[in-house]
Amino acid sequence: MTTAEDTRRTDAARATRTAVDAFFAARAAADTERLTALFADEVDWLLAENPVVPWIRPRRTAAECAAQFEELAAHTVAEDARASVDTLLVDGTDAVLMGHISGTVRATGKSFEGPYALRLTVEEGRITRFHLYENSVSVAAACTP
Repeated sequence: MTTAEDTRRTDAARATRTAVDAFFAARAAADTERLTALFADEVDWLLAENPVVPWIRPRRTAAECAAQFEELAAHTVAEDARASVDTLLVDGTDAVLMGHISGTVRATGKSFEGPYALRLTVEEGRITRFHLYENSVSVAAACTP
């Protein structure tokens, strides 16, 4: 027997999956306007600060969060950028993605790679939490001349 709570969680999970799919479509299209619309006005952003990585810094607003992807693109070689999603788990308003990323830093010509985990929370169709865990040592080494 399905309870009202089960239905609510299932509906929330569908909405979360829709937002996650829209996020990746906007990322793939480099659609900053759409990314900005997908992020909430204020976002719980977590990406370990790293002073040698120009695109990694604290962010809070939708525009700041969307701009991170433009900054990443400006500092890396597009043809070398790779990201896979090996696992996608959705539970209500939360999604956890795990996969592998790699790329090359334009200024140094050095490559980075490693696994990542991304936790997103979606509320009312917008991303309110973006916590990315990645191989920050590899990224920092690639940014260091």
